[in-house]
Amino acid sequence: MAMRKLGRTSDHRKAMLRAMVTFLLENGKIETTVTRAKEVRSEAEKIITLGKKDDLHSKRQVFAYVTKESVSKKLFDEISPKYSDRNGGYTRIVKVGPRRGDAAEMAIIELV
Repeated sequence: MAMRKLGRTSDHRKAMLRAMVTFLLENGKIETTVTRAKEVRSEAEKIITLGKKDDLHSKRQVFAYVTKESVSKKLFDEISPKYSDRNGGYTRIVKVGPRRGDAAEMAIIELV
């Protein structure tokens, strides 16, 4: 499956996704457009899976991706252990209808 470009340069897109994944892990849910939610889902799933390993290498990979240290800690201490018996599918996307202004299809992405 090809990565969506989301109308950004690759630097901007990477930064935006990192920020959104960090925010999602911090707050448990975010509201965004459906397309962005789908991109965030794939990245977040990868990061949570890394968090389940809990070895030095995966810690370094997570610290390199997640923009807040407190969130990385929370990932290893609280979030990943919750999903230890689960193979993927850590997030849920719920569509919430069009956005006022530009009628973009909105969705809420949350940790299950």
